[in-house]
Amino acid sequence: MSTTVETARSSVIVAIDGPSGTGKSSTSKAVAAALGLSYLDTGAQYRAITWWMLTNGIDVSNPEEIATAAAKPVIVSGTDPAAPTITVDGEDASGPIRTQEVTSNVSAVSAVPEVRTLITALQRSIAAAATGGIVVEGRDIGTTVLPDADLKIFLTASPEARAARRSGEVKGSDLTATREALIKRDAADSGRKTSPLAKADDAVEVDTTELTLQQVIECVVTLVEGKRVAA
Repeated sequence: MSTTVETARSSVIVAIDGPSGTGKSSTSKAVAAALGLSYLDTGAQYRAITWWMLTNGIDVSNPEEIATAAAKPVIVSGTDPAAPTITVDGEDASGPIRTQEVTSNVSAVSAVPEVRTLITALQRSIAAAATGGIVVEGRDIGTTVLPDADLKIFLTASPEARAARRSGEVKGSDLTATREALIKRDAADSGRKTSPLAKADDAVEVDTTELTLQQVIECVVTLVEGKRVAA
């Protein structure tokens, strides 16, 4: 088989969407690493711009103020699945963007159309530059950001399973409160007017409720490899 054909088959673009707690990030990174693809966590970009807004005194309850400031921060995402990075204006933001304050405000900031337009353009440019193929995870990748992705996967899980996973990640967290927060986030993400969380018509749905992380990874790797063979 020629090198050209091998390259064409390996440069698959995979969109993985779904709500919080379904295993998107862990699965996406592992699949990208296993198959030698780049990786992009789009949620981290929205968290990054939210963190910038909060630290620069922007009123995140005011959509107009958010829209006016949206183009100011320079966000750069590293795409190595083994060590994904994100910087804002040259500063490492990988830790600060995971705070509860950012988590509580990211839905409001990411719902502003001007923010989504800018971040979507950034995401598309990163995917286009990934000549060896890329796994892109988020909430609107298959529907809005990369509607022509080679493979679209939508991960789901019961609210109880998702809350248990999230609570396991944060010591001392309350399971009921975590579940309620996830359901609230779902409603905000699914109900926003611009690029809502939704399953693409041609996406493969994978319910991770009863699956281990390794089983989910193996499932997705099999789907990607099947797409490569069919290319």
